[in-house]
Amino acid sequence: QKQTSAALWQDASLFQPKSCQVVARVRLSTVRRASRHDAKQLSLLAEKTFRQAFDGVNTPEDMALHCRTSYSEAIQAQEISDPNMATLLCECEEGLVGFAQLRWGDAPSCVAAKSPGEIQRLYVVGDCHGTGVAQELMNAGIDEMRDRRSDVVWLGVWERNPRAISFYRKFGFVEVGDHVFRLGSDPQRDIVMARSVADGSPGA
Repeated sequence: QKQTSAALWQDASLFQPKSCQVVARVRLSTVRRASRHDAKQLSLLAEKTFRQAFDGVNTPEDMALHCRTSYSEAIQAQEISDPNMATLLCECEEGLVGFAQLRWGDAPSCVAAKSPGEIQRLYVVGDCHGTGVAQELMNAGIDEMRDRRSDVVWLGVWERNPRAISFYRKFGFVEVGDHVFRLGSDPQRDIVMARSVADGSPGA
């Protein structure tokens, strides 16, 4: 069942949007919970969007190792079924254009919370940057945190990713500390950001 890289990129064209601008203009996008049937498509989308974001600033070896150990179809199926996680998918007429993965459990000591929730991943295909898809996913994620009665939502973001840091600040996230995120063999510094779930969605 293991696919070659060529097969992965060929399949990835299944969710390549023709014109994602329509999402922002007429709100044709939908955010929904993932099911196990979405595992293959999510695997492709997750690797595609991660590579779009970070291929140019990391070694091919580290990228390949990270994608192999994080985004396989089997791993995505397991995470979709995990009761302490929630996977949200955003799709428009052409298919999947973004996703967010939420996780509940332990948080870094710098996150002061009684019931913390984490936005583990939030990625959007490159053609949909700036169209409102990321905002939809963030709003849906915060709503999910509220439904789970989390009091604080936190996330880790690479210190060398100013665009993402700016996006999170628009939603009320502030820096509270840092931790190490290992990408392949490379230990990288992630800024830990957090905000109260009760603050609403200022970035909407």
